[in-house]
Amino acid sequence: MDKIVLRDMKFYGYHGVFPEEREKGQNFYIDVEAYLDLRRAGETDELEDTVDYSKIYDIIKYINENNKFRLIETFAHIISREILSTFRQIDRIVVRVRKPEAPIEGEFKWVGVEVERFSNEL
Repeated sequence: MDKIVLRDMKFYGYHGVFPEEREKGQNFYIDVEAYLDLRRAGETDELEDTVDYSKIYDIIKYINENNKFRLIETFAHIISREILSTFRQIDRIVVRVRKPEAPIEGEFKWVGVEVERFSNEL
């Protein structure tokens, strides 16, 4: 299966369980893999035969800017649901949300979640 990939999108958001996370905010990094058949787009070279990845970015940006999720699990789930419901040609989606500034005492690069959803689950 073909896929469209967006990696390391950076957003500043106010998501987290702790009040200081929801007030101060922090950076979140998001990856998306959208699985769909890209054969027709490859043959026609026309945007209408694929998914415009700038619109995927805009969906994520809108969700980030208009919500304060307690859990990044919810953040990832909502992103996947909105993308699948907007682009019916996507069969499967994988969304990763990484949180490099998580309130954990210790050394780590990031914590995160990965969700996988399918269009037939809508």
